[in-house]
Amino acid sequence: MIAASLAVLAALLVAVLVAGLVLRPRGASTLEFYLAGRRVGVVTNACAICGDYFSAASFLGVAAAVYVSGLDGVWYATGFAAGFVPVLLFVAAPLRRFGEFSIPDFLGRRLGSERVRLVAVTVVQLVILSYLVPQAVGSGLTWELLVGEGVAGLSPYATGVVVSTVAIAALVVVGGMRGTTWTQAVQFLLLLAVFIWLAIVVLRSGFSYPDAVGRLTEEPLANPVEVDGTWQLEEEENRLASGEPAYFGHAGGRYGPLGQITLIVTLVLGTAGLPHVMNRYFTSPTGTAARMTTVWVLGFAGVFYALAVLLGTAARSLVSQAVSGRPWLAELTVDGVLRVPEHAPLVLGRIYGGDAGLAVVAIGALVAVLSTIAGLLLASAASWGHDVYERHINPGATQRQAVWAGRAAVVVVAALSAGLALLLRPYSLTALFPSVVATMVTWAFALAGSALAPVFFLAIWWRRTTAPGAVSGMAVGALTAILLVALAPSVGERGIGEVLLAPTIVAAPLATLATVIVSLCTTPPSDVERLWLKLHGTAADRRAVRLARLTIAGVNGKRA
Repeated sequence: MIAASLAVLAALLVAVLVAGLVLRPRGASTLEFYLAGRRVGVVTNACAICGDYFSAASFLGVAAAVYVSGLDGVWYATGFAAGFVPVLLFVAAPLRRFGEFSIPDFLGRRLGSERVRLVAVTVVQLVILSYLVPQAVGSGLTWELLVGEGVAGLSPYATGVVVSTVAIAALVVVGGMRGTTWTQAVQFLLLLAVFIWLAIVVLRSGFSYPDAVGRLTEEPLANPVEVDGTWQLEEEENRLASGEPAYFGHAGGRYGPLGQITLIVTLVLGTAGLPHVMNRYFTSPTGTAARMTTVWVLGFAGVFYALAVLLGTAARSLVSQAVSGRPWLAELTVDGVLRVPEHAPLVLGRIYGGDAGLAVVAIGALVAVLSTIAGLLLASAASWGHDVYERHINPGATQRQAVWAGRAAVVVVAALSAGLALLLRPYSLTALFPSVVATMVTWAFALAGSALAPVFFLAIWWRRTTAPGAVSGMAVGALTAILLVALAPSVGERGIGEVLLAPTIVAAPLATLATVIVSLCTTPPSDVERLWLKLHGTAADRRAVRLARLTIAGVNGKRA
């Protein structure tokens, strides 16, 4: 089993590295390395965005959240999928028409300020790091279950973290955006195929989703907790009706009314501020292509998250029935309930496909992790290489030097995220959160939705936005989100604690208010009309302006 698992994982990692080498940038330009020359097609880019976005939180975390909290876990699927609606309506097309390299580059040029650019770089790096760590955690958990042994003296969990991070950092360093795009697109298709296969084998076994929900709702919802070194089941209290037990098919298993709202707001707003997702829109050839890409993404997301909910429910229903006669499963469960809910899809794969089925699902999980890590590292490289090194540290840098600066940033950020993932103890957090991976990713969404999304929307849709206003908004949003999340453990996860765990509903309005007030008190960029035309004008509008300028220049030339 171990030898076969290692062989499968080795083949996957080698395939990823070979693809990156074959599809590496044609030249040493920053446009090729960071944006694949802005020539990525609609469907290809949609698949790559899905590969970027459908992380460990999607592949493992959503099913885990449904497994452990029932109906309340569906809010994760809803929020993750719905996040692309505001992107479609308000962001995709104008962002691509403006045509920069990254979120900091867009904000810096739109508002004519290097201070805005540097503050945005800081926030972007915080978002990237907070998103990278749970991906590394997901890879460690997957390796732990699939292989069960470490290498070079490392634990199985640590081995998974290190191997996945090193492999994907190498892909990004070698392949750049071109190699990453095609590998992410293929990885998404593989990811979707794994979910479809698993759903088919589960349904063919006689599983019925409505029947399962009804059966699971007959008894109170109970999950494993560790008390004085001993695991035991503990009933969940209904967050909507104090003193009553929670049930799988009813709301209240994890969140009260406030928690449900705050989670959705955080996930929906956070999507528009995710740097690794937004950077992909700069690779589209036109604004129209960027918008159509988002339409495809919404379709893919609907299918993917529906399958995740189905599989989370199936695991809750079927795992307890499958424990008998399977010693390996008994070791992972407490009275038929998985200790680590992220194991749910992996366990289903082994129940219905044996070791081969486990390997297939584990490959899907690792693909989700690797694909997202690649996008995050590339977004980090764009910020450091283009927005910091090329514009501030070495303004006279050649294209090759700027690309190598980005590659160096990839290595540093990858090492930092792996180190933080190794410091975590996922098992100690399962009693606090419905899914450790999904919850940690929610914090990244909270930071992005609080600090970047409000300023992003205002810079695109409000002419009066100024550089000091943007700096104030990002600072207020980021500090508020970080402070509230930091206070959450001392307050608890109920009542006001639900807001602290997903603080965008508080931090985003404060960031918006700060941006508006400071902008009204300061002077907007002098060429705001030109910038507005670049964002929202049609191709005909822009041609008319260029023609008018040429005409005026010609008349002035004749007079001279």
